[in-house]
Amino acid sequence: MISGGGTGGHIYPALALIKRLQERQLLDAVMYVGTPKGLESRIVPAAGIPFETIELQGFRRRLTWDNVHTVTLFIQAVRRAKQMVRDFKPDIVIGTGGYVSSAIVYAAARAHVPTMIHEQNSIAGVTNKFLAHYVDKILIAFPDAAGQFKHQQQKIALVGNPRAQEVAGLQPNDRLSEFALSPDRSTVLVFGGSRGAAPINNAVIEAVPDFAGQSYQVLFVTGNAHYEAVTAKLAAIKVPGNVKVVPYIDNMPAILPDITLLVGRAGATSIAEITALGIPSILVPSPYVTHNHQTKNAQSMASTGAAVLLPESDLTGKSLLNAITVIMGDDDRQKKMHTATLALGHPQASDDIIAIMQDLIH
Repeated sequence: MISGGGTGGHIYPALALIKRLQERQLLDAVMYVGTPKGLESRIVPAAGIPFETIELQGFRRRLTWDNVHTVTLFIQAVRRAKQMVRDFKPDIVIGTGGYVSSAIVYAAARAHVPTMIHEQNSIAGVTNKFLAHYVDKILIAFPDAAGQFKHQQQKIALVGNPRAQEVAGLQPNDRLSEFALSPDRSTVLVFGGSRGAAPINNAVIEAVPDFAGQSYQVLFVTGNAHYEAVTAKLAAIKVPGNVKVVPYIDNMPAILPDITLLVGRAGATSIAEITALGIPSILVPSPYVTHNHQTKNAQSMASTGAAVLLPESDLTGKSLLNAITVIMGDDDRQKKMHTATLALGHPQASDDIIAIMQDLIH
């Protein structure tokens, strides 16, 4: 039984772990527990995984009457979760973050079912901090996260992110040709996340004229919501032939082995993918996320030389172009960044988690 929701960063690691369990024929049955309105309610059933729901909401960060309702919902959710655990009889229950996982993991722990949580970021979420007191094992993707669980150090295992193992074995292919780009040319991928990021898009628009004549090519992914606005602005600019602008890329991981440099946010899933493949990166952390955890993620990367940290407050067309030029003009630096990035990766993350699961069950 597995639960995680709210954002793709909680959902996709869970799906990657399930996929690996299926590949190794270790899964007799699985149930994914989410909320009826969360992102997981669309993604998980579409992946063909049995899905059940619990009505729950997160706590507000300020004192409000909504939190009284949240407590009531949590109590009701735990009751339903206890019944779900009794009916499904899982060997183990795993939480991958998001408030929905609180009820099912807590209920399982109280029922003495083996439990674990997975924290994808350098800064732990509220739900995982709460559950850490009750679970048998705390899995982390960044070494820095260990400090968030000061009184549960004996439970911690550094395993990385299951998403990493999904992409680690990918090989270069011809996907760049789908975008009229050469598979034989160095490529910069600019990607502001699945929804896109306006500040990154605006900086790229400023830099576009200066990409002309460069030895590299640029694949600029705007995000569906921003595509029309971006193309409208670019209509007044002569876009060089080595720059391709697209709204979205299906199966993004498949194109990553052909990427020389990635410019993007510092979400946990993105970092898991680029460290698994050793892709040098310029990270522009989102300042709008809880506890500013993306900045901490990016700092962990930058401190080893694996990435360049470019704060959004310093992001302009000029600063972005300069950062790209420095890396793309220096083959030795690219190699060093590649090595440093690989060193942070966990290409066997799912298998390592499965080994811990088996120890807990047996």
